[in-house]
Amino acid sequence: MLRKLAAFTLSLLFVHVLAGAARAHEARPAYLELVESEGGRVEVLWKKPARGDLQLAIQPVLPVAPDACREVGAARSDNVPEAAILRRTLDCGSQGLAGREISIEGLSSTFVDVLVRIQTPDGRIHVEVLKPTHPFMVVPAAGGSWLATAATYFRLGIEHILLGVDHLLFVLGLLLLVDNRRTLVETITAFTIAHSLTLAIATLGYASAPLPPLNAAIALSILCLGPEIIRKWNGETSLAVRFPYLVAFGFGLLHGFGFASGLALTGIPSAEIPSALFFFNVGVEAGQLVFVCVVLALQRAFRAIEMRWPPLVARAPAYAIGVSGAYWTIDRTVRMFTGG
Repeated sequence: MLRKLAAFTLSLLFVHVLAGAARAHEARPAYLELVESEGGRVEVLWKKPARGDLQLAIQPVLPVAPDACREVGAARSDNVPEAAILRRTLDCGSQGLAGREISIEGLSSTFVDVLVRIQTPDGRIHVEVLKPTHPFMVVPAAGGSWLATAATYFRLGIEHILLGVDHLLFVLGLLLLVDNRRTLVETITAFTIAHSLTLAIATLGYASAPLPPLNAAIALSILCLGPEIIRKWNGETSLAVRFPYLVAFGFGLLHGFGFASGLALTGIPSAEIPSALFFFNVGVEAGQLVFVCVVLALQRAFRAIEMRWPPLVARAPAYAIGVSGAYWTIDRTVRMFTGG
């Protein structure tokens, strides 16, 4: 009993570290679109995450000055679910946007990325991601190649899964729940198919899930795994222990909607969504595969050196998964009803 209590207490320490990372992952990227036409006229679309009247204190700093661009007409603002939108029109003269610097004010004090899409007068596209550690860019003289754009969405997918502590804890729970290679392949494949389905459905606009209850449901899926892992280690059985791939598929559908929140709400033009979705999903799968391989490599290394963990340490991962899931479920449910 004392060992279980100690493992539970140790798990609580992990929660404080993981909680901040999970909140960071919940933040969706902002989106800045600049469409330039002949003569230097630029249509600006700025879309940032919002929750009710709460908005992130970030704004694009565009080259608006007497010797740069001048604003044409008044800015138009609008609020939609989960986002605040601002539209502006600039006249950048014969030089256009090429060579000018664009930055995001306030980005360095957030955890949010900004997806920047620039369309040149000849129709070419340049896509770049601005981050808190690098909140500025210089507009290139020509649009980027399709390969560079694909690489950007691929990188976004990798970062979305590797920075998503809640998703990674769920995958870790699945790895702890199975003990043979065939079942592991079936379980990871079921999770992959499920979240790929809902990622595509949500991104293409065929279905959607409100973000606050979705985040709470994802946390609940993590909470459910903790007791199942302990049950497995105690020699007991259950539906999750006997058929982990069914649990992985069911909860994978929820996680797919979570992955979609990193792409579907940005505002990417509908014509580009299929290709963006494909490379983003490939990035998610690549990041997940890297994580799975690292965990399996560590397990194999520990077996090879015959590492014998104390019972407290051996059970800590299961308790950490369960306690983290419980904490996030309560936290996200409270915020869902309070609007926090």
